[in-house]
Amino acid sequence: MTQQRPGPLRPALVGGIAAGVLTSVPFLGCFCCLWIVGGAMLAASLYAKDSPVSLTAGDGAIVGIFAGIIAAVTTSVLSLPLQAMNREFARKIMEQVSQWFQNVPPEWDTWLQRSARGTTPAVFLFGLVVTAAVFSVFGALGGVIGTSLFGKKRTPPAAGSPPVQEVRDETPQNPSDRQP
Repeated sequence: MTQQRPGPLRPALVGGIAAGVLTSVPFLGCFCCLWIVGGAMLAASLYAKDSPVSLTAGDGAIVGIFAGIIAAVTTSVLSLPLQAMNREFARKIMEQVSQWFQNVPPEWDTWLQRSARGTTPAVFLFGLVVTAAVFSVFGALGGVIGTSLFGKKRTPPAAGSPPVQEVRDETPQNPSDRQP
């Protein structure tokens, strides 16, 4: 009788939300790819803990992809209130750069004025799709790593089977030591 595996959605939600929150925090978001890999590893660990059988790398990749997509949605939603602060930070950096260098293109001012208006729904959705694609790749990587670390289950020997003995290779390593 085969044992039923749990669904990957609940572990992916936990890992994805954790990674999405850490990615959306200012200054911690600099390590966004690391957080996504770590969140997917967390999801794979939780998935392996709930699973009665060993997981494959494909199982880890699937739960990691789900965690990456959930992290992308979480990051996109949580970053909306922080956009005004990020725009102001970028404006101050651009002012400093224009004071340091004389050859700053005049288009920078136009770009800053356009970005001060906010994000349109089309830009938000495009950013969400791109972020989900990138995060799902890093999530798959983290899921495979997490499965390789946490996904193996030790199976007890079947009842009535003899204990497994270690077989040693007695062949000599040096070809000159072999007997004809």
